[in-house]
Amino acid sequence: MNLDFVEGFNIKIATNEDSSNIIKMLKQIALWMKDNEINQWSFLLDGGDDEEIEQAISNQETYIVLKDNDIVATFTLLSKQSEWDRDIWGDDNSSKSLYLHRLAIIPTYMKKGMGRSILTWIQNNVSDQEYLKLDCVADNIKLNSFYKDNKFELVGLTDGHSRYQMCIKKN
Repeated sequence: MNLDFVEGFNIKIATNEDSSNIIKMLKQIALWMKDNEINQWSFLLDGGDDEEIEQAISNQETYIVLKDNDIVATFTLLSKQSEWDRDIWGDDNSSKSLYLHRLAIIPTYMKKGMGRSILTWIQNNVSDQEYLKLDCVADNIKLNSFYKDNKFELVGLTDGHSRYQMCIKKN
């Protein structure tokens, strides 16, 4: 499934063949963040989420953004809470929420509106859930500002993580 995005880019559901490239890209971004003293995703460098990433890809919950067949960004959308989500958000059996994980953009495409475009695409293409929820490290000032600037509401803090949500239900 190939989905329109912004000119010159496509979003598609990742396949198992994309797994190694996605994991490699996430680790490169985690290393870039560490080198830039951004406290986010250091656990990825040790393979901390490899199995979960592969499972999300197998479950067709992970998307990739392509530019000329190169992966330039990825994100995962879960319609059911992961163990992590339950720890951060508490149990949510309503199935009205979509959980955003591992929104990652390669550094050469950062600060060019890619993140905002991805969030807009999610809002425009996911209509069966009421809320889009995510968390990020509370002391990651730039990332917290990014989500606030993109109309996410800070709804609380849990274990050093900011919890954000946005209503995405179409009227």
